[in-house]
Amino acid sequence: MMQMIRSLNTELTRFIIVGGMNTVNYYIVFLFLHNLLHLHYMVSHITGFLISFVISFFLNTYFTYKVKPTLSKFLKFPLTQVVNVSTSSLLVFIFVDGFGWNSNIAPIVAVFFTVPITFIVTSKILKQ
Repeated sequence: MMQMIRSLNTELTRFIIVGGMNTVNYYIVFLFLHNLLHLHYMVSHITGFLISFVISFFLNTYFTYKVKPTLSKFLKFPLTQVVNVSTSSLLVFIFVDGFGWNSNIAPIVAVFFTVPITFIVTSKILKQ
């Protein structure tokens, strides 16, 4: 049992947990803006992303990497998301406008493509 607990206590595991929490945060904001306020799916996507981004910084510093959040790290943290937001935005656009997918499903599928890259970049920036 202790071995299983130790194996779950890795940075990657914690990153995935935080990512799951951030995905839920993002998706709630996205659905609220897109379906209840009837904003364009891309506006809803970017807004949801920005809100979950700030939450992500604090969860990743305190929980995932167990480092002190600093202004310097916060200012560098957007670099971790440049690839993430551009790739996910492009994928959402392709899935919705190119493939005709439901705009409520496309953002969730896009997340699976961006997680590995984001983990590597986030680790390098926050652990400096």
